[in-house]
Amino acid sequence: MSDRHRVAVLVLPGVPALEFGIATQTFTADLHYDVVICAGDGPGPVPSAGFTVTATAGLGALTEAGTVIVPGYQDIDTEPPSNVLDALRAAHDAGARLVSICVGAFALAATGLLDGRPVTTHWQFADELRRRYPRVDVVPDKMYVDDGDILSSAGVTAGLDLCLHLIRRDQGPAAANTRARALVAPPRRTGGQAQFVEQLRADATGDQLTPLRNWMLEHLADDLTIDVLAQRAHVSRRTLIRRFRDETGTSPMAWLADARVDRARELLETTAMPVERIGRLTGLGAPSSVRAAFHRHIGTAPQEYRALFRHG
Repeated sequence: MSDRHRVAVLVLPGVPALEFGIATQTFTADLHYDVVICAGDGPGPVPSAGFTVTATAGLGALTEAGTVIVPGYQDIDTEPPSNVLDALRAAHDAGARLVSICVGAFALAATGLLDGRPVTTHWQFADELRRRYPRVDVVPDKMYVDDGDILSSAGVTAGLDLCLHLIRRDQGPAAANTRARALVAPPRRTGGQAQFVEQLRADATGDQLTPLRNWMLEHLADDLTIDVLAQRAHVSRRTLIRRFRDETGTSPMAWLADARVDRARELLETTAMPVERIGRLTGLGAPSSVRAAFHRHIGTAPQEYRALFRHG
């Protein structure tokens, strides 16, 4: 019996190529790990998006693994078969740590093992995960979440960050850095870094306050207080707060803070405007306040964000 740490990658139909590659390639070249590809129907081909994965083992191999990784899969609207869920529960009972990449979190949630525990997934599917599994503590704004024996990552490349985090946990920073260099990947992006969502501000499910929200977006640089907003909407403070939360799920001032950071992100991506001017135009204030807002909402500094996303 090998003394290497066994990593079982559970492939479900429709597994994306990149997520499967991340789950396997990160560990296969490391002599400390032994990787096995598992499928619900046992060894054999598993259809995916444009290619076929060949599983080398069945579900029984999960209980022999130290780590079980579940990449994303195609039909997240349907729970995986009961034998797959039972195998995941048995692996966890046997001491394996469970890891999901992107929407692989739906499979872990279906086992019930995530009830009362934090998990992340791709930001586009976070609301759906929360709706279907209300007992799960969905954390939509993290790159990955390490909850000890159950870990989860956001979309695709965040899975690589999580896999490198596992190596760091198992073998230390030097080993993780060496593997990152071999993969030509950043050596470390912490789980606390936020996912780069298209927009921070919440979408509205009602339109009663749409004129007010549009006006807020046009006056981000102004000193907008709850009293100013209530007066603009011709309602009391209490009524404004209640209606705003009913339509957006958040408070007027929280929505405004997100909208200001969204606008600042747009300016960082599309202009060479200095941070000081961006702060004035968006209402975020002095450069130190802009930096604080970005660290709080995005998990990175404005200049780092610009370096990543500046067009041209």
